[in-house]
Amino acid sequence: MVTCGLLTSSNKPVPLRRVAVDACIQSFVADVSSELLYKNEESDPVEAIFTFPMDADSAVYAFQARIQDTIIKAQIQDKKEAQEIYEDALASGQSSFLLEQMSGGDVFSCSLGNLPPGEEAVLSLRYVQELPLEADGATRFVLPAVLHPRYAPQGWEEENVTAGVSYVAKGELPYTLSLSVSLQSPHGIARVHSNCSLTPLNYTAQDQTAAQVSLAQSAPHDRDVELLVYYARAHKPSAMLEPRMPSAQAGTLMGDPVAMVTLLPNIPEAALGQSQAGEFIFLLDRSGSMGCPMDSSTGHPLRIDSAKDTLVLLLKSLPLGCYFNIYSFGSNFESFYPQSVEYTQRTMADSLKRVQSFQADLGGTEILRPLQAIYGSPCRDGHPRQIFVFTDGEVGNTQEVIAEVQRHHRSHRCFSFGIGQGASTALIKGIAKAGGGVAEFITGQDRMAAKVLRSLKWALQPAVTGISLSWELPPGMEAVPLRPDPKVIFQGQRLLVYSQLRGQPQAPESSVGSVTLQYTIKDETFKDTVQFPLQPQEGDRLPIHRLAAKALLQELEPGLPSGSEESRHRALEASLSSGVVCSLTAYVGVDTRQGRPVQGPLRRCPIPLAAPVSSMMAPGSPLMLPLCGRASLMSFSKSFSFQQDSTEMLQSDANYFLAPIPQAIGASPLIKLVSLQNANGSWGLDSALASALGVSETDVKGKMPSEGVEPGVWATVLAVVWLHSRSAAQREEWELLEIKAVGWLRSRAGSISQLDKCLEAANALLGCSVAAPVFGL
Repeated sequence: MVTCGLLTSSNKPVPLRRVAVDACIQSFVADVSSELLYKNEESDPVEAIFTFPMDADSAVYAFQARIQDTIIKAQIQDKKEAQEIYEDALASGQSSFLLEQMSGGDVFSCSLGNLPPGEEAVLSLRYVQELPLEADGATRFVLPAVLHPRYAPQGWEEENVTAGVSYVAKGELPYTLSLSVSLQSPHGIARVHSNCSLTPLNYTAQDQTAAQVSLAQSAPHDRDVELLVYYARAHKPSAMLEPRMPSAQAGTLMGDPVAMVTLLPNIPEAALGQSQAGEFIFLLDRSGSMGCPMDSSTGHPLRIDSAKDTLVLLLKSLPLGCYFNIYSFGSNFESFYPQSVEYTQRTMADSLKRVQSFQADLGGTEILRPLQAIYGSPCRDGHPRQIFVFTDGEVGNTQEVIAEVQRHHRSHRCFSFGIGQGASTALIKGIAKAGGGVAEFITGQDRMAAKVLRSLKWALQPAVTGISLSWELPPGMEAVPLRPDPKVIFQGQRLLVYSQLRGQPQAPESSVGSVTLQYTIKDETFKDTVQFPLQPQEGDRLPIHRLAAKALLQELEPGLPSGSEESRHRALEASLSSGVVCSLTAYVGVDTRQGRPVQGPLRRCPIPLAAPVSSMMAPGSPLMLPLCGRASLMSFSKSFSFQQDSTEMLQSDANYFLAPIPQAIGASPLIKLVSLQNANGSWGLDSALASALGVSETDVKGKMPSEGVEPGVWATVLAVVWLHSRSAAQREEWELLEIKAVGWLRSRAGSISQLDKCLEAANALLGCSVAAPVFGL
């Protein structure tokens, strides 16, 4: 949760003395407790109001306050009733507090009323959340601290969740943040990395299955605290069964055991292949905040520049014969072509020139209109539509955007990428889920291109059909799924399945259950089965039940505004019985000791947050161009403009093979080389290639084998050898474009022996030892 201090109307601080966060991470699940200590230094009671970010998948299940040694335990209620209870308590002079989930789902607001003068208040929040699995096997835990102003589109009439939040320089927030994390996993804990300083990892079990780690010092207030936990052994499919809540009625969510099953489908490479068809639409945020650095510390690239480099790699990795288009948006939007065009050398080169002219100069963040324009254009037969959305996620109409993607989910897949600190998890995860794709978040040291190219690889994967889950349980038991069967499966992606288990097995001590995931690829059927004992693991906080309730609520909530009374009742019942907050409920607590009626309006104290650099202008203004966005306008000495109609600009492919593609000043060696690749996968033999390889043009041409080798074949072998020898650590970023290059080589080389000679000469010229299997030899 966010860490922030209080200021009164007379500008006297209500200091946030301490923020103490304790997290227990068990494999893929984090159970978190946060305590915030405040003190009212004014002479009158105050009402403290603070707004903080929360991951959209977090299940908030407990809230309480301690004032004057009295603990006020909040109760979850219907939201309107909770608001009335809170207001009545304030009018009576009683201390009270209210916790609400704001529209969107990833922002919460807590109001603490009638905090007496000279008194301290300790607010305690508990929540549980699933933790994502990174490509390198790490489990990522994030403690959110950044809440950017949300841009309200023109005509937007709903509440802006950040409208009442004030921002101050981070140096004016004089409080400390402590984070203590306990780690438990049967896989063994290998190491923990963070974007903040940590104490040494302290193992509390000899087999290294339990450990503790803490922040070494108070974290900066302008970034989320991130931990990457690496386990010693590879993740395997598993299942956990949690016991029922003793006080709950059998047959209800909390009154039955709940199973959480982790599935890791392992699809054989031979079954995956790679499709050459598809319509790929890239939608890029060019609002002012995209001109800010990827990380608040110095030396990091701007968000817009990382996005441009990623678009270069994407365009080079597309298969010949597919279709594509590029949209960019801010307060308005632009597209390269009226409709998607075929991917050829000329359309690729045309698009790359235009990408290099991109700046973060389009104002606000209105993502709905370009999405509507994309859905309004006709799909192409035989080319499944795949949309890639890049944004820092600062929008106010989150639910409206998700609903638009959901309306068109049958005609496309949507992959989304949250860029930088504070990207809205509700938006990024919501549109990916609605569009049957995958959500990724890119912050700090993350390489955007690696995550995006992995998603492109998934997009090129053949369609997985016939997906189903089946449960096998002893007689007398049944499984009630708490979220629908998965709609899509991608290689290497983890699936979490929740199910309520009703009934009792006849022999509990020896009973086992199983769940089987079945799916079909290219007419071949695959099955993954996980078995688990039906003896629940003991525990009193019931994190799996809370997560299961959250999963159920996430399925029900999108349809509540227009849904049936039955759906509303089911959501209310799940929220009230589990204690997990949703849009229909809120936590409210009242100190029932005798109070005195408040004379006049209660003094309100909104909590300021550390001002993000992307928020130098007021949210909702026509042009949200921040200071860092203006600076980004000078990051290139030259920009490229395209004034003529795109369809009139398309020249012959031959001319485009010769035309140099402009590169950003300071482009990485990989981008310099990749920018020279042709759409068919080949490279040309010229001075630009020599420069990218770091050798002289004389050597490049003089060392070419002379026995009937085409210059293009020699140039492409050199480029592929360079990728393997100089950029091996970035393999995920160039793997797809290399597949094109090797395919082109095998179709153009005169013989295998010719490729062998080229490889030997390339290794000698570049001083490396790349092996023949790279070319399938």
